[in-house]
Amino acid sequence: MEMRINALPSQTLTGVGQAALKRAASGTAVGGDVADSFKAALKNVSAAQSEASRLQTQVQLGNPQVSLEETMLAMQKSQIGFQATLHVRNRMVQAYTDIMNMSV
Repeated sequence: MEMRINALPSQTLTGVGQAALKRAASGTAVGGDVADSFKAALKNVSAAQSEASRLQTQVQLGNPQVSLEETMLAMQKSQIGFQATLHVRNRMVQAYTDIMNMSV
């Protein structure tokens, strides 16, 4: 299975770049952008999982306004988001391990 990551819109990149410049000017570490981005991604994945869970509950209760297709789509979105987050975390841990194993 091949997973592709779409490029971010230029507006998003500009906003991130401006935030990095502001932090650099104020003396705050630029590495905080990575942490902030990761926290935002985790919040989005958590929100997607919560929405999928809510839709599942509504389908199980027999709510006619919630379709099974909508629920399955939300479940797949949350699963893909979780898998992507897990892969990013694993890569970050591997990078940290590689850096810590470097000889000085």
